[in-house]
Amino acid sequence: MRWKFLLRPSWLFLVVGVLVFAFACFYLLSPWQFSRNSEREAQNSAVQSSLTADPRPLSSVLAPGVAPDAKTEWTRVTITGTYLPQDEVVARLRTVQGEPAFEVLTPMRTTDGQVVLIDRGYEKPADHGAVPPYAAPPAGTVTVIARIRQDETDPKNRDAFADASTAGKLQAYDVDSRVVAKSSGLDIRPGYYQLDQNQPGTLNALPLPQLDSGPFFSYALQWIAFGVMAIGGLLYFTIRELKPGGVLAEMGDRAKEKRARRRKSVAQILAEDEADESAEEPSEEPAQRS
Repeated sequence: MRWKFLLRPSWLFLVVGVLVFAFACFYLLSPWQFSRNSEREAQNSAVQSSLTADPRPLSSVLAPGVAPDAKTEWTRVTITGTYLPQDEVVARLRTVQGEPAFEVLTPMRTTDGQVVLIDRGYEKPADHGAVPPYAAPPAGTVTVIARIRQDETDPKNRDAFADASTAGKLQAYDVDSRVVAKSSGLDIRPGYYQLDQNQPGTLNALPLPQLDSGPFFSYALQWIAFGVMAIGGLLYFTIRELKPGGVLAEMGDRAKEKRARRRKSVAQILAEDEADESAEEPSEEPAQRS
């Protein structure tokens, strides 16, 4: 029966491989791209809304101790307090508009007793990648307008450090209130707050993300198309093998012939070859009598 090829190990491996690939396309890769597209749309919507909305007091947006989430990120808030420059940390290995940069993170004690982490903006590296000199934050009580941001997370959970390469300046690998809280001993509330332009303490204000949807939706559709193509190809070759002249059928016939020949003796094979050659030679015509 021609259906026997479906039980061959090589065909079973092919079927399993195609099904695993299709499963990954439909249930892992395309949903991942769809989720990234949704995240980008939510971010664009939040940033767009923040451009026109008036800033609100931080306490009216986030209760004390509550961490920012996707719904509150990028919201503009007002914060009144005093900078704590002695506990400042510089975030290293940053990129701003395609160029290397340091971000300056300074805690602020608010008038209601909380401590928040303020991202004062960025500075470009000095010679040999060192932290350049930059302006200290203003002393005394100030009111700033900043955007709520969620903490970043370092996969390696590295602490802030200072050594000869940092010229004594504490540096961190991510903008994370938890890292600064650990290095300073302060009880800093979750999240951080990115200063707008022309605010007390702002250095070079960080630019807002570009409001484009990105390629994620098209990537998701491509993964779905790849999964459909894989299953379609499997069905095509299955039907092709069921018809006469299938590649696997021909390979099976040749394998059977080889096995049959191996079972014969050398003398039998030679005799069969000589018989085939004799049958192919044209017979001589009898000589005509004069």
